[in-house]
Amino acid sequence: MALIVDSTGKPFADLPAGGRARADSGWGGPGITQPPYSSLFPYEASNIQTPEMGQWFPYIRSPDSEINQFRDRMVARSRDLARNDGWASGGITRILDNTIGAHLRLSANPDWRVLRRFAKGFDANWADDFRQAVEALWRLYSEDLGRYNDLSRQLTVSQQLRLALRHKLIDGEALFVSYWKPERVGRGAAQYATSFLVVDPDRLSNPYQMVDTKYLRGGVEVDDDGVPLAYHIRKAHQNDWYNAVESMEWERIEREDEDGWRRVIHDFERDRAGQNRGIGVFTPVLAHAKMLARYYGVELQAATVATIFGTYVTSPFDPKMIESAMDSDGEELGFYQDLRADWSKERPAMLNSVRIPTLAPGEDIKQVAAAHPHSGFEEFAHEMLRSIAAALGVSAEQITQDWSKTNYSSARAALLESWKTLSRRNTEFKIGAATPLFATWLQEAMERGDLDDVLPNRPPDFIEAATAYSRCDWLGVARGWVDPVKEKQGAVLGMDAGLSTLKRECAEQGLDWEEVLAQRAIELKAFARLGMKPPSWSGVEDAKEASAPEEEPQPQ
Repeated sequence: MALIVDSTGKPFADLPAGGRARADSGWGGPGITQPPYSSLFPYEASNIQTPEMGQWFPYIRSPDSEINQFRDRMVARSRDLARNDGWASGGITRILDNTIGAHLRLSANPDWRVLRRFAKGFDANWADDFRQAVEALWRLYSEDLGRYNDLSRQLTVSQQLRLALRHKLIDGEALFVSYWKPERVGRGAAQYATSFLVVDPDRLSNPYQMVDTKYLRGGVEVDDDGVPLAYHIRKAHQNDWYNAVESMEWERIEREDEDGWRRVIHDFERDRAGQNRGIGVFTPVLAHAKMLARYYGVELQAATVATIFGTYVTSPFDPKMIESAMDSDGEELGFYQDLRADWSKERPAMLNSVRIPTLAPGEDIKQVAAAHPHSGFEEFAHEMLRSIAAALGVSAEQITQDWSKTNYSSARAALLESWKTLSRRNTEFKIGAATPLFATWLQEAMERGDLDDVLPNRPPDFIEAATAYSRCDWLGVARGWVDPVKEKQGAVLGMDAGLSTLKRECAEQGLDWEEVLAQRAIELKAFARLGMKPPSWSGVEDAKEASAPEEEPQPQ
């Protein structure tokens, strides 16, 4: 009889004969019988009697307890995988190339409907003037040849954002610290005192590696409501031997200054409520990726062994014949050896002055080839890559760059699903890092008076309406087309039917719709100036036909 235990691990009373419980046996209410050996667990997920579930007892912990204690180990493994595994490195590159690309362009869009509550003069025309002025100043700052936007003066803002997103994907977090450097501002130097530094998340930690407390979680200082108040950042990386002293010094940086200027931007994906540190995208499939990398190594070794072969010559003389030849004073063996020498040296076979390898009569050359012991490697590796690709949010084809087995329909379906995840990652990073970065700079630009000429009378201060002033979008990587003809035709039909707009279609391809229209106007003027027929998309001929006077019918 099977032993059945309750939730405390104590065994229930044995079932009575016949396998049916009596009404007074404690198995159920009056008249209720229990089938023999039926499960006591209403959900199979709670069953502890099966081989699959019997040894599976994970702990219930808070998100910080799950992450912070083991974060360094998980990050080190993820980073090692991204460094040394081609598939992992390629997956990270695909995500970066499809979200940030080489340049992330600001598209300011201030919320004038909110701002007009503070003062008159805020309308759509003002928003357009403000947008153009802000974007021009931002380009001057973010693409500065002197790289004064970067504390270390090495990267543009787009390059900083790409590096931060790489940290977020591998390490689980993107971390910026804002610095105020007025001494850099001057002729031929920085235009603004605001500068940013991308900080390695490893440096965010509790001082002296102390364990987490109620108000300090993995270097993040929080209050009773869970609001991050300050961040404790090492002055140097913990394993920098040349900065050993500074690696044991922590700087407490408040999240915001007293005037509201943001000092720290900390962006990570939250999987659970109350989480204060993030995890990388490889964490769920780290074991799979490592096993796949090891399998590739084993397969490469097997392939190497398979290419090594042995070559030997078979002779009609077996050991017994050689022994008998030796007994006859070696005359027979000597005759055979002389025959071999005469055959290979004195009378070599030639063909067009090329010597042909020849053997003595009865000899043969044979090879030993190692048979490959593995089968189905390609299918297995592809299946493992599908698991990794699912965790990264891209298709397996995007990681392998092998589209040989993909047709138009399946490629478009895979790319559309990947695009949803990539768009979500892109949007979350813009909200969590790019827009706060822009807002931090915009505060200085407005408080310095660089935008006074486009502001109405008595506008609200930046700190009063920071969200409305800083509202923006970011133009990044073009989605591209699988079939340019079909998809462009679909875009035109969508705009004609009112289901899409030129702004949306241009944004999906990383373009600014106003620049597209302005460029088209320039091209039309060039066609007219050169006396060339306008292109069909100009609509000029249609406009002429519509404005031409109708001819009166001639009398019969």
